[in-house]
Order: sequence, then structure tokens, then C-alpha cells
Amino acid sequence: MAEAKSYIIESLDTGLRLMRLFLTHDTLSVTAAARELEVARSTAHRVLSTLEARGFATRDASGRGYSAGPELVTLGRPAGYGPDIRGRLQAVLDAAATATGETISTAALIGDQVIITDGRESSHPVRAVLETGRAHPAHATSAGKVLLAQLTTEQVCALYPVERLPGVTGRTLVSRAALLAELVRIRTLGRAESAGESVEGMNAVAVPLAGNSWRDRLALMATMPADRGTASALAQHAVELRRAAGLLSHPSA
Repeated sequence: MAEAKSYIIESLDTGLRLMRLFLTHDTLSVTAAARELEVARSTAHRVLSTLEARGFATRDASGRGYSAGPELVTLGRPAGYGPDIRGRLQAVLDAAATATGETISTAALIGDQVIITDGRESSHPVRAVLETGRAHPAHATSAGKVLLAQLTTEQVCALYPVERLPGVTGRTLVSRAALLAELVRIRTLGRAESAGESVEGMNAVAVPLAGNSWRDRLALMATMPADRGTASALAQHAVELRRAAGLLSHPSA
């Protein structure tokens, strides 16, 4: 063990320990990082600045706090794949599918993509297909947008460094300014909607499901053909999704 420690690069070790702090902290100030790592404030500042330069940290608008950057978010394992959380989600998925009658999905945000982690497919003859494991551009889906809305503006801008966003359909938001405005609305409503933005003829609504930080947040989404996904139907489904999300049990102590 002593020999192994002799090969440790102290500055790299400090950087790695600081990166681990972002697994449990949405934001970190230089002072907080120095306290957690038991290093000088100047050391914490240099490490955070280095992580920022490499995309592993993002500075907020005040310049005093840092959040996980796009490189670190991309490296994080998607929430919803562990056996414990998958087991606890089954009652949620069943309740949401029964209440809405539509295809239900859970989704996690990885970088600028949203990954479908689990779900239930509707029994309607015409329905959305459950695509477990498939990635979609986050800005084009209701689940992706509701998860993006839980990030800071600085984190969203780091994920989307240019103004022009890729179009998926003719209804996809294709500017960062429009996306940021939409995220403000989503934070107020507590739900996100997609009307043909990811797949033509398919509408969806999503609500936050679980997670206290960027790494373990999930969204709960209902997807349906546009003729069943009217504005009033999506609003009602959001109520049912929130009710189902409330069934999520806490992990055993």
C-alpha cells in the first residue's frame, strides 16, 4: 500500500477527488471545495479552473460557484439502470400506464441526449412504441426538456455551445434562445410537452420523477399519437404522472 501511494500524483488526486464531489453537490464554491478536500483555497481555485478549461466543470453567472460540466455529465452512468431503482420503479410504471392508457417511459439525461431506461407499452392498436435503451436529442423530447430544466442556465449553455440546434422534425426547437425560454416555462409548470418535435404525429408529456442531483435524476413520460395527445389530455396526463411518481419507494436503509 505504501508503494502504491508513492506513485500518486497529488494534484491529479485532488482533481479526481473534486470531480467526485459533483456526484453529491449540484454546485460548489471555491471555499466549499477547499473545505471538503481539506486543501488551501488557492489550490481548490486552481483545480476548479483546470476542470472548467477541460469541460469537467462549468462556472455559474455569478462567477462564484461551479457545477458539473458537459464532459463530466457525459461520463456519468445513466440513472435508472441499477437493479435497486429498477425494482422500485415497477409500481410507478404500472400505475402510470393504467392511469393514462398510453406508452410510459422513464428517461435519464446523458449530455445532450436522453436515454429511455424502462417503461410500459400501451395496449391501444395505434400507439407509441417503447424504445428502451434508445437515445434521443434531449431538446426535442418532453423527458429531455424536463430534465434540462433542472440544470442551471450555464450547464445548458455548456451542453449547447452554439445558438443553432439540430432539427429532428419541422417542429423541433432549433435555437438555444428558444430552448432556454421553453425551460423557464417548464420550471414554472413543473412539466414539459413535446408536440411532434421528436417524431411526427406523436405527442408526449413528462414530469420529474426522481433524483437530487444531475447524476441520478429521472423523468417519467407518457407518449401517444397526436389525435389523443391534445393540450388538455397532456395536462391531465401530467397530473396522473405526478400521482404515479409519488408512489416511488425510498431505498431500504
